[in-house]
Amino acid sequence: MNFFNQLYLTVFNHFKARYKQKANTIALFYVSILQIALLLLGGIFFTKFLEQMKVVVMSSTNSVVLFCMIALFIHFKNWMNYSGRKRRVLNAKLTNKKDLGYSMFILFVMPIGIISLSILLLKTV
Repeated sequence: MNFFNQLYLTVFNHFKARYKQKANTIALFYVSILQIALLLLGGIFFTKFLEQMKVVVMSSTNSVVLFCMIALFIHFKNWMNYSGRKRRVLNAKLTNKKDLGYSMFILFVMPIGIISLSILLLKTV
Protein backbone atom coordinates (compact mmCIF):
# COMPACT_ATOMS: atom_id res chain seq x y z
CA MET A 1 0.00 0.00 0.00
CA ASN A 2 1.57 3.29 -1.06
CA PHE A 3 1.57 6.61 0.78
CA PHE A 4 -1.40 8.14 -1.03
CA ASN A 5 -3.51 5.04 -0.44
CA GLN A 6 -2.78 5.32 3.28
CA LEU A 7 -3.68 9.00 3.27
CA TYR A 8 -6.89 8.27 1.38
CA LEU A 9 -7.92 5.59 3.86
CA THR A 10 -7.08 7.77 6.85
CA VAL A 11 -9.23 10.64 5.57
CA PHE A 12 -11.97 8.25 4.44
CA ASN A 13 -12.18 6.52 7.83
CA HIS A 14 -12.12 9.84 9.67
CA PHE A 15 -15.12 11.21 7.78
CA LYS A 16 -17.00 7.92 7.44
CA ALA A 17 -18.60 8.23 10.87
CA ARG A 18 -19.91 11.77 10.33
CA TYR A 19 -20.59 11.91 6.60
CA LYS A 20 -21.49 8.42 5.41
CA GLN A 21 -22.39 9.41 1.85
CA LYS A 22 -19.71 12.05 1.27
CA ALA A 23 -16.68 10.40 2.93
CA ASN A 24 -15.48 8.90 -0.34
CA THR A 25 -15.78 12.23 -2.17
CA ILE A 26 -13.98 14.15 0.58
CA ALA A 27 -11.10 11.66 0.67
CA LEU A 28 -10.90 11.63 -3.13
CA PHE A 29 -10.66 15.42 -3.33
CA TYR A 30 -8.09 15.49 -0.51
CA VAL A 31 -5.74 13.04 -2.24
CA SER A 32 -6.24 14.79 -5.61
CA ILE A 33 -5.51 18.22 -4.14
CA LEU A 34 -2.40 16.91 -2.39
CA GLN A 35 -1.05 15.30 -5.57
CA ILE A 36 -1.84 18.37 -7.66
CA ALA A 37 -0.14 20.61 -5.08
CA LEU A 38 2.98 18.42 -5.24
CA LEU A 39 2.86 18.65 -9.04
CA LEU A 40 2.62 22.44 -8.77
CA LEU A 41 5.60 22.60 -6.40
CA GLY A 42 7.72 20.41 -8.67
CA GLY A 43 6.72 22.36 -11.76
CA ILE A 44 7.53 25.72 -10.20
CA PHE A 45 10.84 24.41 -8.87
CA PHE A 46 11.96 23.15 -12.28
CA THR A 47 10.68 26.29 -14.00
CA LYS A 48 12.71 28.53 -11.70
CA PHE A 49 15.73 26.24 -11.99
CA LEU A 50 15.63 26.29 -15.77
CA GLU A 51 15.11 30.07 -15.72
CA GLN A 52 18.32 30.45 -13.73
CA MET A 53 20.13 28.19 -16.21
CA LYS A 54 18.82 30.37 -19.11
CA VAL A 55 17.01 27.41 -20.72
CA VAL A 56 13.70 28.07 -22.45
CA VAL A 57 11.62 24.92 -22.72
CA MET A 58 8.08 26.23 -23.24
CA SER A 59 6.08 29.40 -22.79
CA SER A 60 4.19 30.14 -19.60
CA THR A 61 0.84 29.75 -21.36
CA ASN A 62 1.77 26.28 -22.57
CA SER A 63 3.00 25.27 -19.14
CA VAL A 64 -0.28 26.40 -17.53
CA VAL A 65 -2.28 24.42 -20.09
CA LEU A 66 -0.06 21.38 -19.49
CA PHE A 67 -0.51 21.74 -15.72
CA CYS A 68 -4.30 21.88 -16.08
CA MET A 69 -4.35 18.81 -18.30
CA ILE A 70 -2.18 16.82 -15.90
CA ALA A 71 -4.30 17.99 -12.94
CA LEU A 72 -7.46 16.74 -14.67
CA PHE A 73 -5.73 13.44 -15.43
CA ILE A 74 -4.66 13.04 -11.78
CA HIS A 75 -8.17 13.68 -10.53
CA PHE A 76 -9.70 11.30 -13.08
CA LYS A 77 -7.13 8.60 -12.22
CA ASN A 78 -7.89 8.94 -8.51
CA TRP A 79 -11.62 8.87 -9.21
CA MET A 80 -11.23 5.63 -11.16
CA ASN A 81 -9.00 4.06 -8.50
CA TYR A 82 -10.90 4.99 -5.36
CA SER A 83 -14.49 4.70 -6.53
CA GLY A 84 -14.94 0.98 -6.80
CA ARG A 85 -13.32 -2.27 -6.00
CA LYS A 86 -9.87 -0.95 -5.13
CA ARG A 87 -11.28 1.06 -2.21
CA ARG A 88 -12.91 -2.05 -0.79
CA VAL A 89 -9.69 -4.03 -1.19
CA LEU A 90 -7.66 -1.28 0.50
CA ASN A 91 -10.21 -1.06 3.30
CA ALA A 92 -9.97 -4.83 3.80
CA LYS A 93 -6.17 -4.59 4.02
CA LEU A 94 -6.54 -1.84 6.61
CA THR A 95 -8.59 -4.01 8.96
CA ASN A 96 -5.37 -5.79 9.95
CA LYS A 97 -3.89 -2.48 11.10
CA LYS A 98 -5.64 -0.56 13.84
CA ASP A 99 -4.40 2.97 13.13
CA LEU A 100 -2.08 4.42 10.53
CA GLY A 101 -0.91 7.11 12.95
CA TYR A 102 -1.51 10.23 10.87
CA SER A 103 -2.80 13.34 12.60
CA MET A 104 -5.77 14.92 10.84
CA PHE A 105 -4.45 18.39 11.63
CA ILE A 106 -1.15 17.63 9.88
CA LEU A 107 -2.99 16.05 6.96
CA PHE A 108 -5.06 19.17 6.37
CA VAL A 109 -2.16 21.57 6.87
CA MET A 110 0.04 19.66 4.42
CA PRO A 111 -1.68 20.82 1.16
CA ILE A 112 -1.91 24.37 2.47
CA GLY A 113 1.80 24.31 3.31
CA ILE A 114 2.75 22.90 -0.08
CA ILE A 115 0.66 25.49 -1.95
CA SER A 116 2.07 28.35 0.16
CA LEU A 117 5.61 27.05 -0.45
CA SER A 118 4.82 26.96 -4.17
CA ILE A 119 3.59 30.55 -4.12
CA LEU A 120 6.67 31.62 -2.15
CA LEU A 121 8.92 29.89 -4.64
CA LEU A 122 7.03 31.49 -7.52
CA LYS A 123 7.61 34.98 -6.09
CA THR A 124 11.38 34.51 -5.79
CA VAL A 125 13.69 35.52 -8.57
